[in-house]
Amino acid sequence: QVQLVESGGGLVQAGDSLRLSCAASGGTFSSYTMGWFRQAPGKEREFVARISRSGGATGYSDSVKGRFTISRDNAKNTVYLQMNSLKPEDTAVYYCAASSFSWAVAKADFGSWGQGTQVTVSS
Repeated sequence: QVQLVESGGGLVQAGDSLRLSCAASGGTFSSYTMGWFRQAPGKEREFVARISRSGGATGYSDSVKGRFTISRDNAKNTVYLQMNSLKPEDTAVYYCAASSFSWAVAKADFGSWGQGTQVTVSS
């Protein structure tokens, strides 16, 4: 079981940028597919982005494609989510997750989760 801790959330204005970080410990970081999910109050946790073990392949939800970029630094055991052109609809708690599958495609594929970091985007 890998332990994950998110950071970097905060309150920003629409159109601003924010970078989230997720520090991992335990296990072998480079063996995990990493993902970002988010959950707004009263809503289900939804997929945001994922990145392969080597960082060579990424995937995004349609709602963030072109605005968000997921990346990882295996030497630092850290995955990032660069969020640009933020919208009020992006307001949510953002969670980092790790999967043992080479290409996780669903929430159930991710076995380890961080505690989340709040992102609030004002109009």
